[in-house]
Amino acid sequence: MTSNLTTVSYIGAAILFILSLGGLANPETARRGNLLGMVGMLIAVLATVLGPRVSVDGIPYVVVALVVGGAVGLFAAKKVQMTQMPELVALMHSLVGLAACLVGFASYVDTSVQFIGAEKAIHEVEIYIGILIGTVTFAGSVIAFGKLSGKIGGKPLLLPARHWLNLAALLTVIVCGNAFLNAQTIQIGLTPLIAMTGVSLLFGVHMVMAIGGADMPVVVSMLNSYSGWAAAATGFMLSNDLLIVIGALVGSSGAILSYIMCRAMNRNFISVIAGGFGGGTSAPAGGGTQPAGEVVAVSAVESAEMLREARSVIIVPGYGMAVAQAQHTVYELTKLLREKGVDVRFAIHPVAGRMPGHMNVLLAEAKVPYNIVLEMDDINADFPEADVSMVIGANDIVNPAAQDDPASPIAGMPVLEVWKAKTSIVMKRSMASGYAGVDNPLFYKENNRMLFGDAKTMLSEIFGALKG
Repeated sequence: MTSNLTTVSYIGAAILFILSLGGLANPETARRGNLLGMVGMLIAVLATVLGPRVSVDGIPYVVVALVVGGAVGLFAAKKVQMTQMPELVALMHSLVGLAACLVGFASYVDTSVQFIGAEKAIHEVEIYIGILIGTVTFAGSVIAFGKLSGKIGGKPLLLPARHWLNLAALLTVIVCGNAFLNAQTIQIGLTPLIAMTGVSLLFGVHMVMAIGGADMPVVVSMLNSYSGWAAAATGFMLSNDLLIVIGALVGSSGAILSYIMCRAMNRNFISVIAGGFGGGTSAPAGGGTQPAGEVVAVSAVESAEMLREARSVIIVPGYGMAVAQAQHTVYELTKLLREKGVDVRFAIHPVAGRMPGHMNVLLAEAKVPYNIVLEMDDINADFPEADVSMVIGANDIVNPAAQDDPASPIAGMPVLEVWKAKTSIVMKRSMASGYAGVDNPLFYKENNRMLFGDAKTMLSEIFGALKG
């Protein structure tokens, strides 16, 4: 393949990637967006492998790598459940960071291409920054994977003088960078480069360990952005224009998504990095006083009667629905209620679940119609008109303390106002607090009912009672 044909293929692939991002912006066009992205990646891979920069002798190795990588990806697609998607995404981000780090070291020790003067300085800056971003992305993503999969606790690890530790790490990176750029030989330059890599690994671990479980959706989108910039840095090191474009697209879109997530939680990016929700222990809401009222528990049959008599129902899914894998049962219940003339809609909080769009993906998998799945800003004003609001495994995103208690760790966070419905039903396994580690006064409100048990089991019983 000639250089011109490779360039044209890269341009076509870049256009497909842009169209793919546009398609992913809406659930109804997400499948098409995924397909366009897959076609674009296929074109990009073929153009690179068959291009002038890959020797004929190297093609067998590339083919073996593609087969192995494709087999691993196919196995993951078949094996990983939808509830495990957040940790899978974090794991994929770590691989992008690791690739950037390895490419950086390989580019530095490669003597087949010699740079002199300004070109040498620019190339070494690209290597240094690429390894720095890649290492932080790798370490942070591995810790995020551990937290999302439950292998590491969700509470933040806040070390004493942690901000001073971060400052010391930054100064070390700058000092090592100066020594690296002034090194006269590769052997001398490897020492500060390896030192910086070690410091970056520690910083990546420390950064994500200090972030609470309630901020994990922001962390996932943040790491998505980091992985994009790591890919762009890899493109600079390899002089691959398409990789630069792809990395910039992913990095910028991830940064925008992080901003949207932070705004949805009424927080800023710096406060998330500095240590987020989940830092405290579970405490009663309302400035340390016990919430007024008592918890009123109901059975699945009683819940079914409330739904049978309702004209308007708003369902709020949370991570508990994902854990119970109850999305298909939710769809069957929704279908039955709509057949009985009940207006059923879904309210989605931007940070529900453990990654952006988690609930949307689960509901789409269960074939819940897109037109009844509404975002928080579009449906929050409708709760006062609803007869029943049903919360399935959500906690912090429906906590009225965010509005009523200025001392609450989640004060100011926009929440779904489910308590304004005539009756609210909260489905939970227990009275345990959510990621933020604070009590929820919703449970004690007079118009609230608690349905304890596994979400899928309870929904199945409700469905049976309604059908009977």
